[in-house]
Amino acid sequence: MASLAQQSGGGPMSIYRRLLHLLKPGLSWIMLTALLGCATIACGVGLLATSTYLISAAALHPEISTLAIPIVGVRFFGVARGVFRYLERLISHRATFRLLAELRGSLYEALEPLLPAYLHNSARNAVTQRSSGDVLQRLVQDIETLQHFYVRVIAPPAVAVLMGGILWWFLGRFGGIYALLFLICLFLAGAGVPGLSYLLSQRLARRLVRLRAILHAALLDGVLGCADLLAFGQEEWYLERIRQQQKELGTVQVFMARISGLQQTLSSGCAFICAWLLLATALPAVHAGRLAGTSLALVVLAALAGFESVQSLPMAFQYLGSSQEAARRLFEIMDTLPGVIDPPGSPLVHDSTLEVRHLSFRYAPHEPEVIHDLTLKIPAGRCLAIIGASGVGKSTLVQLLLRYWEYEQGNILFSGHELRSYRREDLYQHISVVEQHTTLFNTTLGGNLRIANPQATEEELYNALRQAQLHDFVQALPQKLETIIGEQGHTLSAGERQRLAIARAFLKDAPLLILDEPSANIDALNEQSILQALQALRQNRTVLLITHRSSLLEMADMLLEI
Repeated sequence: MASLAQQSGGGPMSIYRRLLHLLKPGLSWIMLTALLGCATIACGVGLLATSTYLISAAALHPEISTLAIPIVGVRFFGVARGVFRYLERLISHRATFRLLAELRGSLYEALEPLLPAYLHNSARNAVTQRSSGDVLQRLVQDIETLQHFYVRVIAPPAVAVLMGGILWWFLGRFGGIYALLFLICLFLAGAGVPGLSYLLSQRLARRLVRLRAILHAALLDGVLGCADLLAFGQEEWYLERIRQQQKELGTVQVFMARISGLQQTLSSGCAFICAWLLLATALPAVHAGRLAGTSLALVVLAALAGFESVQSLPMAFQYLGSSQEAARRLFEIMDTLPGVIDPPGSPLVHDSTLEVRHLSFRYAPHEPEVIHDLTLKIPAGRCLAIIGASGVGKSTLVQLLLRYWEYEQGNILFSGHELRSYRREDLYQHISVVEQHTTLFNTTLGGNLRIANPQATEEELYNALRQAQLHDFVQALPQKLETIIGEQGHTLSAGERQRLAIARAFLKDAPLLILDEPSANIDALNEQSILQALQALRQNRTVLLITHRSSLLEMADMLLEI
């Protein structure tokens, strides 16, 4: 059978190339961000240099007219710096968030064909089991982590190089030694410190992403399994497990904070060492008359202000490992091949006859068969009930009929055509499923019903509820169809949830109906109401019924035990 072929996200350079490739649609915005960043820092340098010159010149008590241009310059650079910084942050974050939104959409589009097999692999399968918490972490937190890459790693280095070149030229006009000292210190702060930060933190940063994913998955498991943990008295065991994971995560975060403090100290140290070196070099030049006294502070403070261009680089490179690990986890999903490949088109459906011929299925080549040489046929409009012990493949058969998995031995025919010749999207237009565990969303009753038919009118919704024996209950609610039913419909009883699932099937009105333990975990009173609803639902439909309840067998025209 076709398996989920998971490929590696590749090495660091491969991952970075793919991240940069995603940047192409927004490249012009990133370039604009870099230019605005340069303008911001240039205004900062100009503000400090001009104000320094103004103070130095004013100390000589010149005529006020000679100070007019520096005074205007201070005002201009002060206002312009704030404007350019605002525009730079606005555009960079807008471009980044738009890019991350597109990436999240692309990831979901890649994930959708893999489901539900991607999440519901059993421990015996060849493919490693995944948790919904881990997938949610990738869709949300891992994509958010990439902010560090797109906001701090792309434009800031370009800004640092450009501003470093401009200041090198500017300081060179006062003396080559000043430009050289500035360039050496700027290189140490802009390349040496970020490089050291990356070497110290790359493993910790990747581990940080993995530990967050583990903790997120464990917390989600705890929320979903809270009732069982309390019922079996295991809440302390679970809390201790969470404490240990939080402790491990906290330890990594402390180390990352220490590295952050170290790189900030080194970066600031490079700037101040540069200032002292320039001061020590410029003072003799002033005494010798090679440098004007009013230019002394200007040279020192202009260089000091220029270090703003490399200020964010160490932090960006510190979290480069996190971005790399987050991207690897995202590309792992995007590189996973779906277990079921859709054909380019689907044949026409003439009737709802379902036939299975000598079907055998196993999850992996080295595993035992879950279904062995199964043959059955359900003529259009008839009902076949399948009974059998747990684990003989009844639910697996339902998954194969829905094309969650691909089969290789035997045939499944729908309307006379091989099931794999249908696109899943087209196939689902002709199939309704009522399972023992119905997925209900935290929205209104009407919203949950419209999953089966988004264009359904209110009259059609009430008609489906009436056929499912749920009309009177909904009419008695204060908000009727606008009632919020909570996550998984927790405000409803088990019988009401199941009848809501049946109402969905009525609303969809598909010719093939699959009932997988539709009355499981339902008491006798509710079962009778559900049975009446199912009897109405099966009219003029081809039905495959899987059940352990003898009360449901009266619906069937045929019986098959496997």
